[in-house]
Amino acid sequence: MRQFAEIVALAASRKGGIAAVETLLAETPSRTPEQIAALTDDRILAAMTKRIFSAGLSHKMIEAKWPAFEAAFDRFDPAACAFMDDERFDALTRDASIVRNGAKIRAVQANAAFLMDLAREHGSAARFFANWPDADLVGLLDVMKRRGAYLGGDSGMRVLRDIGKPAFVATRAVVAALIREGVIDKAPSAKRDFAAIQAAFNAWSAQSGRDLTQISRILAMSTDD
Repeated sequence: MRQFAEIVALAASRKGGIAAVETLLAETPSRTPEQIAALTDDRILAAMTKRIFSAGLSHKMIEAKWPAFEAAFDRFDPAACAFMDDERFDALTRDASIVRNGAKIRAVQANAAFLMDLAREHGSAARFFANWPDADLVGLLDVMKRRGAYLGGDSGMRVLRDIGKPAFVATRAVVAALIREGVIDKAPSAKRDFAAIQAAFNAWSAQSGRDLTQISRILAMSTDD
């Protein structure tokens, strides 16, 4: 595993210089813990829902329908979504203005309940996500997978990035770079794989002062995959 400065140089050589790399990184800025804690929990539920419904579908289509999603789910008020009754659920499955996927609609309800539980435990769900240490991102992903719905793997990583929490995403390019660096030897699946990835990211963060999102994106830029 080489020093991160060498990986940055490799990315810069592929993208036309360090200024070009920094411009690309600015497209996915992270929030500070204070900024994340200031989010309202309805916006976290909205981020979860958008990511879940986008999976396997056109992102542009979900964006076009998003105002209807906001209206249909009461702007993602966690209490309104968590206590959805069967009549409301049935109405949503017939609502042509959104995506009528019953399992994903139930996931909104389950994730609203998850966020309400976090709010009771930590003051707000946003505070929970803000306070979780970046050095244990894999632990946070495990909580989301166990306690939420449709929040495992790539979806959980992308939800965190969507709310501004620094996070790596195990895209094909990132995985290729991690294999090249000897961190893992195949696409990650087991806990030990993600533990190795976390350790590598923590080491690179200590070397460079960059957060997990920036490191992840630079790794992706450093490979032809």
